[in-house]
Amino acid sequence: MDDYRNRPKGTFNQQAKAAELYALTQYWKSDLEFYKKDLGFLSELIDNYFIWIAEKEHIDMVRDIEIGLLEIRKQCVDLLEKVTKHRQRLGKWVTDENLEGSRLIRAEHEHLEDEIAGFVKAFRKQRKETFRITEYVVDIEKLSGYLKS
Repeated sequence: MDDYRNRPKGTFNQQAKAAELYALTQYWKSDLEFYKKDLGFLSELIDNYFIWIAEKEHIDMVRDIEIGLLEIRKQCVDLLEKVTKHRQRLGKWVTDENLEGSRLIRAEHEHLEDEIAGFVKAFRKQRKETFRITEYVVDIEKLSGYLKS
């Protein structure tokens, strides 16, 4: 799945009513909150393994993962803030469908959807890398411990 869309395909963003776009942003917000919690879990996972790591090379690998997680978390928090602001504008539009600037709101909605799609792709890549590095480091450290015994 290369794309992230919680809407019907085609020209939905251009033809949807304000209330439909508003409802869609609730899904975005919910998903982003889930990703934020998952990022917290991944950071905790790294922290729990970090204290057992002895090799400098492995410490550097784990630090790189931590930096990546921090960057992704910042992106998630920024997107949550953008979605909240966008939702407020959509809320005003829901109450007045003739609101000036509806074309701008639709363009913003589409842009935000693309940002979220990019975030989800980056999140999945970072999550996969976190598990890969964690598994590798733990296995190597265990093996090193066995050999020293």
